[in-house]
Amino acid sequence: MSFSGDYRSPVNATSWNAQASIDAGLRAYMLRVYNWMASGLLLTGIVAYAIANTALGSLFFQVVPTAAGPLPRPTLLGDAAMLSPLVFVLVMSFGINRLSLQGAQALFWAFCTAMGASLASIFVVYTDTSIVRVFLVTACMFAATSLWGYVTKADLLRFGSFLMMGLFGLVIAGLVNLFLKSPTVYYIYSIVGVVIFTAFSAFDAQRIRVTYTQLAAYEGPDVTAKRSVYDALSLYLNFINLFQFLMQFMGVRNSND
Repeated sequence: MSFSGDYRSPVNATSWNAQASIDAGLRAYMLRVYNWMASGLLLTGIVAYAIANTALGSLFFQVVPTAAGPLPRPTLLGDAAMLSPLVFVLVMSFGINRLSLQGAQALFWAFCTAMGASLASIFVVYTDTSIVRVFLVTACMFAATSLWGYVTKADLLRFGSFLMMGLFGLVIAGLVNLFLKSPTVYYIYSIVGVVIFTAFSAFDAQRIRVTYTQLAAYEGPDVTAKRSVYDALSLYLNFINLFQFLMQFMGVRNSND
């Protein structure tokens, strides 16, 4: 018995080619997103280190000796630097559709620079060795969880509302503890922060994959490129917040009171 003809129908072949095109586009898109994120982290680190180790530091904060070690107290410019990342996030979140691609990219670089200024105090409070160590731990945790979120078949998007509720609760707890100054609350707050932003790393990786798959056929190249900046910002914020919470557990303070 013999068979003739191709077993693949034209419809199946077309569907396969379309899926292959989406998969290739998704890989290129994810690479673009992570390149933006990595570049932003590099810029933030350079700015933070430069401010903490040059005369620029005196413009942003002054170091005050305390029983717990030297602590940086922000100047007026330092307070502005600490609040400026929030302003940038709000502008990019609510005005992303009104911005041009070049405008979104410029805001991203400006945001990373402002974040570097707000994190400069870390290089004053903690030793360089512990900063590098915590950064590497953060990178490993972030890479593992975001990779799992990208490849898993489990539906992580259904947990989005719970993660947002946890994030709002975290912010409220942090504000309340500014007045309570409870070490126990601070410790629990830090643990919850690590858990939430680890979960967000997996959640956002899956969200980016699903969103690209759903919108790839309907968006133009400029819209897709602009959305890659916004997605990079989401991952960048997850990384930065995870790093800050881990520093509270693993960071070693400078001993030069």
